[in-house]
Amino acid sequence: MPESAEPQALVSGSHVRQAVAHCVNALTGLPAAHWNGRAGSLEWTRRETLEHLADDLFTYALRFGLAQPMDVPRVPLRVSRDRPQGPANVIFGDEEAGPEGLLTVVQACGGLLAIAVDTAPPTVLAPHVFGASDPEGFAAMGVVETLVHTHDIAQGLQRAWEPPQDLSERVLVRLFPDVPIAGTPWSTLLWATGRIEMPDRPRRTNWRWHGAPRGGS
Repeated sequence: MPESAEPQALVSGSHVRQAVAHCVNALTGLPAAHWNGRAGSLEWTRRETLEHLADDLFTYALRFGLAQPMDVPRVPLRVSRDRPQGPANVIFGDEEAGPEGLLTVVQACGGLLAIAVDTAPPTVLAPHVFGASDPEGFAAMGVVETLVHTHDIAQGLQRAWEPPQDLSERVLVRLFPDVPIAGTPWSTLLWATGRIEMPDRPRRTNWRWHGAPRGGS
């Protein structure tokens, strides 16, 4: 049987699932009272940050539920906030289910994104605020959102947490092709997303990723 000419995805649904699993493992078992403090340098609480993550994963997945994603700039869901300074979401966890319930929501939304990117045609494009991207790009976005927001929450708790270097390296190559790796892929990803400063690299105050398909403009 001849080999497929389709290039293998650098980031796929399996990597989204891996990132979400590491997030859940890191944050399971925290007392409910610990979720009300700030998440690192963000203005959101740790619970709000986790809801924002679930919201990102869910809305990324929705893009590929459309037959022609580029024909719809925004899926018109109702967006709301629990407080003026909180994130604007379409996804909120049931507070009575506690932190473990919200982690279940994150798992479910991550699974939806994994299925969506793995079943969508690899060349289809969907809109994003940083420009149109393909399923591989949205998978990488989901991994980045999961890793950095888990870091934000862990930092707020003064807990050391580090994901596998392979996940960080994959998303750096896919979404930050202009950022050379210095130190480790994980520390480079934190720098690329404005979380830390590095030797000879002041902390970024403005940053973005590049979701255009590999080999494209």
